[in-house]
Amino acid sequence: MTTFGSGPAATLADEHEAIRALTALLQQEQESLIATDVERISALTEPKAQAAYRMAELASRRHQALAAAGHEASETGMQAWLAAPAATAEAASSWNELLQLAEEAKEINRVNGTLINKQMVRNQAVLEVLQHGSVQGSPVYGPNGQTASKSVGRHIVA
Repeated sequence: MTTFGSGPAATLADEHEAIRALTALLQQEQESLIATDVERISALTEPKAQAAYRMAELASRRHQALAAAGHEASETGMQAWLAAPAATAEAASSWNELLQLAEEAKEINRVNGTLINKQMVRNQAVLEVLQHGSVQGSPVYGPNGQTASKSVGRHIVA
């Protein structure tokens, strides 16, 4: 593991490790979504939250170091710090790699969101059929869980 001292780049190696861990969890989530393995998806929720928390914690430490170095406590501030003489080419390379890893994780997360939305649409369609009937309009189950029958015939009033 590379270490960058105590400046704004000090957390980069740990941030690489954290984003890789989150990316691995997102990939597992994607596999589980494709396999519709609800139990595995549920089991990934807590580790994903912990990985995201760890990343936020590391970014906060980097932002504090940037502010202490007289730069804006943001990604823009990091770019400015990297352009300063205090930064090394290795730190700049590590930062760029971190940005690339974050983009990869963001894309996997976007795809996972799409998979979740598609599954929700399918589930909603199944619920509609169960609650309101089949395509032909004959009800299967009513709101009370009982089959409901509609009278299709006409009533003649004398």
